[in-house]
Parts: sequence; C-alpha cells; structure tokens
Amino acid sequence: MLDGGGPLRTHGDRRTLIDRHPLCAEEIDDEVDQAGSRSHRARHGNRGLRRLGLRKHAARESEGPGHKPGLSLSPFPTFVQIILLGSGAGGGVPQWNCGCTNCRAARAQGRGRTQSSVAVSADGERWVLLNASPDLRVQLATHAPLWPAAVRESRVRAVVLTDGEIDHTLGLMLLREGTSRLPVYTPNGVAELLAGPWPLARVLEPYSGIDLRRLPARRAATLHDADGKSLDLSCTAVALARRPPRYAAAAVGDDFEIGLRIQDPATGGVFAYVPVAAAVDDDVRALAAGADLLCFDGTFWSDDELHGLSVEAPRAREMGHVPLGGPDGSLRRLPGIGAKRVVLVHINNTNPILRPESTERAQLTAAGVEIGEDGMHFTL
Repeated sequence: MLDGGGPLRTHGDRRTLIDRHPLCAEEIDDEVDQAGSRSHRARHGNRGLRRLGLRKHAARESEGPGHKPGLSLSPFPTFVQIILLGSGAGGGVPQWNCGCTNCRAARAQGRGRTQSSVAVSADGERWVLLNASPDLRVQLATHAPLWPAAVRESRVRAVVLTDGEIDHTLGLMLLREGTSRLPVYTPNGVAELLAGPWPLARVLEPYSGIDLRRLPARRAATLHDADGKSLDLSCTAVALARRPPRYAAAAVGDDFEIGLRIQDPATGGVFAYVPVAAAVDDDVRALAAGADLLCFDGTFWSDDELHGLSVEAPRAREMGHVPLGGPDGSLRRLPGIGAKRVVLVHINNTNPILRPESTERAQLTAAGVEIGEDGMHFTL
C-alpha cells in the first residue's frame, strides 16, 4: 500500500517530529514501527506480520551493539523505498543545446531535471538502480540513504537496465571505482549490446567490472548482490519493443526495451517501471495491474512535438514513445490501467506539461496522473 497520510506514516512526518523532539527519536521510531505493523497486519495477517518482525530482527542484528535508532539513515527499513533520482529524458532539462521555452525557463529559474533513473530498496540500506544515467554521480550525492557508510563502500548493490540506450547505461562508467564486480541485470538483447556494439562490459573489465546477469522473460527473478545474497526484491521483465538503439540499428532481437514489475515478497508491495513504451498495450497493462505505483513514459505530449519546434528529428512514435496527448495518446488509458498511483517519468525538455500554466498540465491534473520530479520519495 502506498503511504497516503495519517500519523507517523511518511518520511517527512518522522523527520519533522524528530526535529521538534530530538530526545524522543527512539520513541518516535517505535511508534513508526507500530504503525507499520498495524498496516502490515491489515494487509497480510499475522503470518505477514511475523515475516515483518523477522526482517526487523535481522536488520537490528546486523546494525551491531553501537547502533543508535535515532540516527538511522533509513527510517523505514521494513518497507520498499523508491527514490526518483532523475525524471528527465535524454539530455535532461535544460538540454545543453536547446533554447526552447522550457529550457530557457529552467536556466532562468535555476532548476532542472536530471536524466532518468530510479533507486529502489527493500530495507533502506541495500539499493538497486533501475538504469544508470549520465547524471548518476550527482544523483547519488544528493540522497543521504545512498551515501557510503565506510571509506570504500557502496549502497548500490545491483543495477537493472530496461534498455541499452546511452542515457540509461552511461552511468555504469561512473561506478568503475567499486571494490567488487557490480551485478547488472539485463534482458538478452541488452546484454548483447553491452558485450558488442556498446562495449561497456569490456571497457569496465580492467576496473571493478560488471557481472552481466540475464533476466528471464515474463518470470519473476530474485535480485542478488555481488556475494549472492538476496536483496529481498523480485523482478519480472516483459519485453515491450524490438527496436534497438540507433548505434546498433542492425541488431536483431526481441527484447531491446523492457518494462519491470518489482515486488517485495515479504510485504506484497509492487512497483511497475515503464520509462519507455511504444503503446499502452496488454503487456503494459499486465505490468501495471494492481501495482501500488506505476512510473510511466512521459517523454512527449504529441507525436510531432519536435517538428513543431522546427527540430529535425524522428517523430515520437518513430522513436518508440507513445505520446501522452491526442485520441490515441496514453493519457486516455493511464487512469484506468489498474495502478493505484501513476507518475510520469523520462519527460523530454520540450514537453508542454512542464509548464504549470499549460492546458496540457491541466489535463494531467484532471486525469489524476502526476508529473515525476527529481527527488520524489515513495514508500510502498
């Protein structure tokens, strides 16, 4: 269940109370645990509550005798946490060579969007990246739960790639200083790209290296760290497109782009991640069905969005993105897709939904679909 308010249910509630009452941090944490247990019992019964307690016990044992509950960087170690590291499409906002209305406003106001990536964790300590953007160094430095706990340590324990595009894979280069081979889960088509036309696996081999692990199609697979320890998350990959990246246009395969369904088996929390989609079809609906949160492709509003700005580029659909607007757009289908909450990600710098006063933004609001922002934090 996605947190929707109530006493001591959100990260912000806990932080605010501890700021006001610093001597009561342990009591506040206990109340958070009790609230979480009540919620968990309501959803899963005493058996699920027992699993919750076992996970808490294991977490406390691993913290050691000197651990101080009030100083924990992960206030909800028993629920799935999701951090939207970057919400922009390739190039981010502002894009370095763009002077469109949105990019000019972003520069003038000193704000922007980094390129698309998400961090997810079942315990608030060990994190899995969904795609590795070129902005990854800044993204990791921005969020305290992702900071290293020792001189040479990483809370990033694995990466899952939804495609082989440069803006979703280049961040792997920034993780080359690691102390162990980084597990990188990919579909078969993307694994072939990283071993061939986009040879990141070979380039990174003299450094810490990556361990390419192929995701099975349409079957849940438990994610593990470099030591083979379970990260308490299962991942189901569904191929959504056969279109390879431009740098490998002649490549043959049927899973160059996938959608993900991430689930915590202990709590039942489900996160569907579809940053790139050519259509809202049966596969997308299957990924989204019953999900607590769906992050979906919000790249373009219209098929000819770039042409309307006199930019020579393929149309949205030619690039594999279903536009939001129009009679065949995704916005007509997302409200009834079956997810409890829908948040748009991978938003291009030209998209008019970025302007708060636009009619396109008003249509999103009326449909109950949200615009993802860098730094959004969700708890399932």
